[in-house]
Amino acid sequence: MTRSGFVALAGRPNVGKSTLVNAIVEEKVAIVSDRPQTTRRAIRGIRSRGDCQLVLVDLPGVQRPRDTLTARMAGRVQQELAGSDVALLVLNGEQGVGPGDRFIAATLADAKLPVTIAVNKIDRLSRAATAAALAQAAELPIGEDVFPISARTGSGVAALVEHLSARMPEGPFMFSERAISDQPMAVVLAELVREAVIRRTFQEVPHAVEVMVEEIEHPRAGFARVRALIWVESASQKGILVGAQGRMVKAIGTAARREIERELDCHVHLDLSVRVRGDWRGDEGLLDRLGIT
Repeated sequence: MTRSGFVALAGRPNVGKSTLVNAIVEEKVAIVSDRPQTTRRAIRGIRSRGDCQLVLVDLPGVQRPRDTLTARMAGRVQQELAGSDVALLVLNGEQGVGPGDRFIAATLADAKLPVTIAVNKIDRLSRAATAAALAQAAELPIGEDVFPISARTGSGVAALVEHLSARMPEGPFMFSERAISDQPMAVVLAELVREAVIRRTFQEVPHAVEVMVEEIEHPRAGFARVRALIWVESASQKGILVGAQGRMVKAIGTAARREIERELDCHVHLDLSVRVRGDWRGDEGLLDRLGIT
């Protein structure tokens, strides 16, 4: 009998949820950054091994809504929790349990899902610090099991996967055994561009940036063309992204193109344009077009 089900990953921004999804799937399906609000959509990574399929839902950072964008992100969190079989609360072992973690724990308690806790980044902790982080996690009023892991090195991930697999309900696989994600290709490529932007602009513009792939000319003779728009909220942000004599946008394009070529397995011509759209985070129509629902 096969097992399959949904695992909702929740946690404060930057605790390593996206890295953990990639480690479990053993492929890159979610972009990774140490900047808040990197994950804006519920990203599904799919791991099929033996008689079990785990569908991992990397939730947008659970937070109190501040604008239309974060309100939509919060709504998506609630929808995904309602459709999941198990919740996985990911904590940053370096930082310990804080108010944000307790807020998320309360959200998961309201969802009435079985909860497992993963204490991440133990590769950066001493044995004593790891023990202290695990003890703090165990004091939370949710979660029957606590696992020490390092999503970056893979330490403890196999034991966590085995535990989650055992908690999946019996039933047929929901996706092909070869599938690793259910994201549309346009979203996958847009996220790779956004990752390149975030990594090169640091604190300056990440929250104000979104990317839309407008056209994918599919590979012919080992070559593809991708056209994408980078949205920012002000002319000054556009200036930062374009850079002196276009150096910054060129560097972003070079880095993104390499990742897109790995994804499409062919040579790629990437055409990037930077556009200004004031307060796009409050623009319902644009958020619909971007697939942030």
